[in-house]
Amino acid sequence: MRKFRVSPEEFKRRTDVVLEEMKGKDIKGFVFWSSVSIFYLSGFAFIPTERPLCLILSQDGKKTIFGPRLELEHARECPEVADIKTYPDYPGKTHPMKQLGKLLEEMGLGTGKIGSDGGGYASSSGYRGPKLSEVLPSAEILIDPYLIENMRMVKSKEEILLIKESCRWGNLAHKFLQLYSKPGAYENEISARASLEATLAMINTLGPLYDPTTIGRGGASAGFRGQIGPNSALPHAMSINAVLKPGDVLVTGAGAGVFGYNSELERTMFVGEPDDEKKKYFDLMMQAQQVAFDNIRPGRKCSEVDAAVSAFYEKHSLWDYWRHHTGHALGLLGHEAPFFDVADDTVIKPGMVFSVEPGLYVMGLGGFRHSDTILVTETGIEMLTYYPRDLESLICG
Repeated sequence: MRKFRVSPEEFKRRTDVVLEEMKGKDIKGFVFWSSVSIFYLSGFAFIPTERPLCLILSQDGKKTIFGPRLELEHARECPEVADIKTYPDYPGKTHPMKQLGKLLEEMGLGTGKIGSDGGGYASSSGYRGPKLSEVLPSAEILIDPYLIENMRMVKSKEEILLIKESCRWGNLAHKFLQLYSKPGAYENEISARASLEATLAMINTLGPLYDPTTIGRGGASAGFRGQIGPNSALPHAMSINAVLKPGDVLVTGAGAGVFGYNSELERTMFVGEPDDEKKKYFDLMMQAQQVAFDNIRPGRKCSEVDAAVSAFYEKHSLWDYWRHHTGHALGLLGHEAPFFDVADDTVIKPGMVFSVEPGLYVMGLGGFRHSDTILVTETGIEMLTYYPRDLESLICG
């Protein structure tokens, strides 16, 4: 049985799409700076730092990594990479970008049209340096930051299988999370136990089939990220190591990294039986999510899904409790384009994978949000996450 990873055939298919794009625009070579795009085309995962690293794709399909010396042995482990060219370190006696310019000239890419997904290397880790056009003055640099992002919007069969596997282990992690969610327990303790136990089960079950290579989190995880009690009304709260108390509203999150691919499972849970007010907002949240499900189908625009949910908010006078759009695509990243947003007119296509997560946030009371990962099919949607959604199944303690 093959490992849970992308096959050589899949990498070739992706590369061929880029090569066809290059051929149509008479591009001699393409320089990729995005770590996500590099992983997507080659399976090479690395930690972006102040040290410039890029993937150079030649017209013949050859993939060359240019990066710091410390990545040499690591890059050699990647079968999709044909050659690795290194520099000592950043900033070094000769700036790495100047060395890259010389390398591209030696590869015959010093003149003519050269594609790039950015003007040059960029990093928040203290990097400073010239643009690609400055070290390659005789070439015409054509910048296309969205080439790979657009390709990633529709998932292949292999990608869908990896996302489904992610859903499987995220589901287990969430099961442990709910099991350990009892009054008096610390949120970080609950999350650590649930994540560890699910990850161990994942590793022991899959054994050598599990490839931990990832650009994000490895293994399975589940937690609250501070969304406990009244703090659950903050959609992007940060962990506060809260102690669970009877009556708390809990907004959870769970998932798993499988060869870089992710899923999203979120639930609204309660420590003990919720009161009528909490039940009311829980029910309205469920209705809003169902509106979204009912409006997702091929041929429609992403904006139409969010507009339908917005109409539900308007009908029930819920705008005071609105904080964000209905959902987003996901795959190699937790948030990807396109988005279920009133301003995103991307046409929905079979093979797209989205989170669906309209929420209600009542200050002083709590937050109410389920998030499910769905696959767009030829006729509608397939639910990839399958954790119970009804209120009675989500009472803890």
